[in-house]
Amino acid sequence: MGSASLRNSLLLSTLVVVVLALVASFSVPALATSRQALRRIEPEHTGFKVVLKHIDSGKNLTKFERLQRGIARGQHRLQKLSKTEMEAESPIHAGNGEFLMQLAIGTPAEGFSAIMDTGSDLIWTQCEPCSQCFHQPTPIFNPRNSSTFATLSCSSQTCQALPSATCSVRGDGSCEYFYSYGDYSYTQGVMATETFTFGDSSGDGHGQDAISISKVAFGCGKDNEGGGFSQGAGLVGLGRGPLSLVSQFGVPEFSYCLTSIDDDSKISRLFIGRQAINITTTTTTTTAAAAAAASPTATTSITIPLIQNPSQPSFYYLPLQGISVGGTRLPINPSTFSLGDDGSGGLIIDSGTTITNLEESAFESVRREFIFQTKLPVDSSGWSGLDLCFTLPSGTTQVEVPRLVLHFEGGSDLDLPGNNYMIGDSTLGLICLAMGASTGISILGNVQQQNMLVVHDLEKETLSFIPTQCDQL
Repeated sequence: MGSASLRNSLLLSTLVVVVLALVASFSVPALATSRQALRRIEPEHTGFKVVLKHIDSGKNLTKFERLQRGIARGQHRLQKLSKTEMEAESPIHAGNGEFLMQLAIGTPAEGFSAIMDTGSDLIWTQCEPCSQCFHQPTPIFNPRNSSTFATLSCSSQTCQALPSATCSVRGDGSCEYFYSYGDYSYTQGVMATETFTFGDSSGDGHGQDAISISKVAFGCGKDNEGGGFSQGAGLVGLGRGPLSLVSQFGVPEFSYCLTSIDDDSKISRLFIGRQAINITTTTTTTTAAAAAAASPTATTSITIPLIQNPSQPSFYYLPLQGISVGGTRLPINPSTFSLGDDGSGGLIIDSGTTITNLEESAFESVRREFIFQTKLPVDSSGWSGLDLCFTLPSGTTQVEVPRLVLHFEGGSDLDLPGNNYMIGDSTLGLICLAMGASTGISILGNVQQQNMLVVHDLEKETLSFIPTQCDQL
């Protein structure tokens, strides 16, 4: 399929090439709104990095099967966030995710995996004795076996920062918490401190690169309910609130780099503190040099200011102002993505949502323009679970698609690689737009973030995208 027959009316600069898969055989209180509300741990280390594993890794799924499963989980997550829109008077957290991180808890250390979640704050794991626990792949943590476990009092700053907490009815003054995730999902138990070990990919706490940090506040969950939790043994919140891992550590920066959904054998990573700063500096220099060699006008990275939403303090909001498809700026009112006075609307970046979900009218504009410019038959089977797919001619191995550019406040433009928004498979004869519609809040999903170092600068309150081959970090 030649480019001339595909798009005679458009300049080459408005197109990108998507290489298709040839083989698909793999098979809440005011003080909770600030990072500074709690005492920082100030760990005596320079930072650490953690291997991230996609929750569907190793399950012998095709690319489209992996995408469909992620979309289904994303819809559940979107429903939670939509409930946030309707109940803006109290913060609701996302609470499931797409990537697992290995860590260890206690002394001696016991390894387990937990969901990494940039849409919530609390760190928690299931604990014995457990009245209601879901199945997890590792033994449930028993505090009695650890010499460093200590409960927190209900008068502690940590307890005060929780959206819902009470003093124990047992009369020992311990802090009992209830943390909801927007639907029936929740964790309930006692707040405590414990030694956590990070940076060891084996998760047993004894690796060469392992770093142990004492007195980390976490939820010791005795009653835990929710279908999105069972891939791991708990959750590690990386949100902007005071209970999160990054807020407790007081680190100036964290970042993650997610590999392509095409290949789950490649390793994604999370970088915390000094490790994040070092990898950002190295990657920025390397990317700039490579881009300059390829083209003197190439964009190497962009930095965007983060927006605060007092109603939902955990989320990382970005000031999206417009979208272009194939060089055409779409007629989307900039206020479409603005935060409302009641805290509704806006665009968040989220590691735990697979595809990007745009406010309904904005998505419809994107959809119409892709249909107009792509010039391929629209697939109406609905098989993929995505809102827009095209039928490919037989034998197609690559296809040109319109460029997709997100325009942010301050003139920063995120020019997405074609494989970050179009998912194609020649064996199925389909290519699909990896985006959907939402009501109110919009979400920048992880497919759009793949092979980019996503840097959260917590001191400057900015977020940067640096094009990167994530499996090479």
